[in-house]
Amino acid sequence: MLEEVDWLLDNPYIASLADVSVAVVALIVCLFLFEIVTRYNCWDEIRKGNLAVAMATGGKIFGICNIFRFSIEANETVYQSMIWAGFGFAILLAGYFLFEFLTPVFRIDDEIKKDNRAVGLIAMLISVSLSYIIGATVLTSGMQ
Repeated sequence: MLEEVDWLLDNPYIASLADVSVAVVALIVCLFLFEIVTRYNCWDEIRKGNLAVAMATGGKIFGICNIFRFSIEANETVYQSMIWAGFGFAILLAGYFLFEFLTPVFRIDDEIKKDNRAVGLIAMLISVSLSYIIGATVLTSGMQ
């Protein structure tokens, strides 16, 4: 069975479709995990028009996808890409907790839920920025 799958993945179109499909499923899983750790319901807040939540969530989506992009570029197989992308996501999630910990003056999640757009923008930029750093480490580590 694995030989047939590997044979199919030798086709660049099927390999591309596999990478995208796996990344989309993983994105959904990663967003679900972020939903668990935040103190608000992202999609309910976005439905209400909370721009701060939309910016923070958009930054998470971009960050996760950017890590997957680096992972796909650095690795030969979908399996390797998933392992490195999962590792990168774990670091991004740790960065989220570190951001919350390093701002003791107020709680990030509470401010974002209140539609504090300044905090939402910073949260978005932190996710995007960290994804580039994490992606670069995935790229250099994955190619070894």
